[in-house]
Amino acid sequence: MPMTLNRRQFIAGTTLALAQGVLNPAFTATSGGPGRLKQAVARWCFGSVPIEDFCAALRDMGITGMDLVGPEEWEMCRKYGITPSIVQGAGSFRPAPAGSPRPFGPAFGWNRIENHQELMATARRNIDLAVAADLPNIIGLFGDRQGMSDAEGIDNCVKGLKQIVPYLEEKRITLGIELLNSKVDHPDYQGDNTPFGVEVCKQVGSERVKLVYDAYHMQIMEGNLIETIRANIDYFCHIHVAGVPGRHEIDATQEVNWRAVATAIADIGFKGYVSHEWTPTGPDPLGALRAAVELLTV
Repeated sequence: MPMTLNRRQFIAGTTLALAQGVLNPAFTATSGGPGRLKQAVARWCFGSVPIEDFCAALRDMGITGMDLVGPEEWEMCRKYGITPSIVQGAGSFRPAPAGSPRPFGPAFGWNRIENHQELMATARRNIDLAVAADLPNIIGLFGDRQGMSDAEGIDNCVKGLKQIVPYLEEKRITLGIELLNSKVDHPDYQGDNTPFGVEVCKQVGSERVKLVYDAYHMQIMEGNLIETIRANIDYFCHIHVAGVPGRHEIDATQEVNWRAVATAIADIGFKGYVSHEWTPTGPDPLGALRAAVELLTV
């Protein structure tokens, strides 16, 4: 299905809206959707669906969260009892170079000391907006390697993140740093494996700095999803799912048994959101989402 915007374009627009101070009334947290998991969905994947139609459909499906939704749409989410489950925080994708076949440019993240001042300012601003709207999580990025060793990248991330921890803890907001694959979608991204992210979280040592475990990306990089989730769930605040290969529907056309993964997550007692971040390919995007929600209802 043709999409009106990709994730980089969506995040860029969201960042601009945040910088302009667009703010909506506070949210009342919802208790959860169908089954034992709190399910959410990324707004950018269904950008062709008008926001009110989208919110109404999510409510009917039992979805209680919406990822990466811009503040200009928060009021509509609130109207339908949908919590913006994770919003733009600290870190972004730079524009893709001219002529690049990829929608994403380099990742601007915490692994470079020279980024910390800008990231701190952005994080503080977005934490304040999240607090005012009663939102739980903001998202961040580790950044690209550009020849940097993992040891140096971890050290730099820890130095930067420790500076924002006191503000996160004071405001009771969680910063989730996303794990992404470097084989297909984000060449050179440093946080492309679970041990890297877990080590950063261990050294930062705060419940307010955790990982967004994107199971689509980690299936590409590592596989072994269920055991990895079981072993590291304490370091995850949020989980993304999508079909592999292609980042489309979580159906029989791809390689992961998502119902088994969902059951394992629920059995552990994970309290964060499990969010659909995949782009639909057929003529009925909401029908595809409904089928995916049913698959993860365990």
